[in-house]
Amino acid sequence: MSQMTLMTGPERRRRWSQHDRQRILSAAFSSGAVVADIARQYEVSTSLIYRWRREALAEAGGGPAFAPAVLVDGPEPLASRAEPAIVVELAGGARVSVSATAPPALIAATLRALR
Repeated sequence: MSQMTLMTGPERRRRWSQHDRQRILSAAFSSGAVVADIARQYEVSTSLIYRWRREALAEAGGGPAFAPAVLVDGPEPLASRAEPAIVVELAGGARVSVSATAPPALIAATLRALR
């Protein structure tokens, strides 16, 4: 059964407080969340959620930001593994793999070149 919300009177648009916007953004962009599901839950358009996110990022400066680091426990030390110790995935699609034995100067030079 479908549901319809009828808003009457001179004010037909809902007003969202800053606190409500932050709560919806936190829910929509938390790990594993689906923006469309959160939009349905709070009865707000998905495009409005994305606009709020763009505005919040613009207010924050939109510059470089920290990304969460994911640590994986392994049975053996990283230096003895054949796979990379660090994998950096950049927004443009570039991917850099760093082994545990790579010299710090080489890693720094590579990351500077990718800016």
